[in-house]
Amino acid sequence: MAVTESSSFQVRRIWTDERARSAIFQLLTIVGLAALIAIMVSNTLANLDARGLDVGFDFVGDPAFFDINQKLINYTSQSTFGRALIVGLLNTLLVSAMGIIAATIIGFSAGVLRLSNNWIVSRMVTVYVEITRNVPVLLQIIFWWTILTGLPKVRDSLSLGDVAFLNNRGIRMPAPILEEGFGYVLIAILVGFVAAILVGRWAKRRQDETGEAFPAIWTGLGLIIGLPLIVYFLTGSPVDWDIPERTRFNYRGGFNVTPELIALWFALSTYTGAFISEIVRSGILSVSKGQTEAASAIGLRSNLTMRKIILPQALRVIIPPLTSQYLNLTKNSSLAVAIGYQDLVSIGGTVLNQSGQAIEVVAIWMFVYLSLSLMTSAFMNWYNRRIALVER
Repeated sequence: MAVTESSSFQVRRIWTDERARSAIFQLLTIVGLAALIAIMVSNTLANLDARGLDVGFDFVGDPAFFDINQKLINYTSQSTFGRALIVGLLNTLLVSAMGIIAATIIGFSAGVLRLSNNWIVSRMVTVYVEITRNVPVLLQIIFWWTILTGLPKVRDSLSLGDVAFLNNRGIRMPAPILEEGFGYVLIAILVGFVAAILVGRWAKRRQDETGEAFPAIWTGLGLIIGLPLIVYFLTGSPVDWDIPERTRFNYRGGFNVTPELIALWFALSTYTGAFISEIVRSGILSVSKGQTEAASAIGLRSNLTMRKIILPQALRVIIPPLTSQYLNLTKNSSLAVAIGYQDLVSIGGTVLNQSGQAIEVVAIWMFVYLSLSLMTSAFMNWYNRRIALVER
C-alpha cells in the first residue's frame, strides 16, 4: 500500500512540474510525428510497388531525348536527364541573379525618389509602386511576354546599329570570341577588384584618423575598369566578335536572348523592386530627422548626407525584409513554366513526364529551392551582422 502511494505521489509530482510536463508533451509529439511519417513512407512504398514503379535516382543517367532552347552549357537531345536538370538549374540561377541585381537597383532608386521633394518624380514613382505591387506577378510575366512575342517577325527585325536585331524570337546580339591572352585580362579584373577593396579600406582608415576624405569610389572604378582596359590593349585586344548575319529564314552567328527570359527577368525585377522600394522608404524614414538636420547644419550636401549618414543607418532596418524579397524572387522564378522559359521546374516537369519518377523529381525541386533559400539567408544574415551597431 505504501509503495502504491509513493508511486502515485511521484507521478503527481512529475505531472505538476511544468518543465517535466513540457518535456513529456514534446516527446509524445516527436513520437507521433515519427509514427505518422513512417506510416506515410510505408504506404507510399507499398503503392509504388503495387504499380511496379522503382524508387531511386538511377533515371538521371538515362538519355533525355528532348531539346532545350535556352542553355548555358553544352546540351543535346542525347544528353542525360541529369544534365538536363543541371541546364534548368543554371537557367533558374541566371534569371534569379539578374532579377536580384535589377530589383535591388530599381527598389533603392524608387525608394529614394519617392521621398524626393520634386512632386512629379515622387508621384510617378508612387504610381509605379502601387500599380506594380498590386497586380499578380504571373499576369505581369504573361503581359510582358505577350508584348515581346508581338514584335516584328524575323524578316522584319528591328536593327540596332546593324550589330543587334530585335524580333519576336528575342534579341540577337554579337557573341564574344575569347582569344589567346584574354586570361591576363581576367587576372587584371580580379586584381582591380582586390585593389579597389584595399583602397576603400585604406581611405576609410585615413579619414577616421585625419578627417580628410579620399575619392575611393572613383579610384576604385578606375582600378576595376581602367586596369583591365590597359591590359586588354597591351595584349592586342584578345576578344573578337561574332556579328549576327541575316539568312533566308533566321540569323546566323551571335547569340540569342529569348523573349521568355527577357519577360520573366523584367517582370520579376519590376515587381520585386516595387516591394523593395517600400522597404527602403520605411528604412529611410526610420532614421531620426535630426540626423538630416545635423548634416545640413555642418554643410553636407544632400547626396552625401543620404550616402554617408542616412543609408548606413537605414540598412539595419532594410536588410531583414530585403532578404525575404530576394527569397520570394527566387521562388517566383518557377512561374517561368507559364511562358515556356525552361527553368528547373519546366525541365523537371518534362523529365517527370518521360521518366515517371514523380517523387524523385519533386524531391529535387524541393532540395534545390530549399538550398538556394538557405544560402541566400545565410549570406544576408552574415551581412546584417556585419553592419550591426556595435556599442562601445
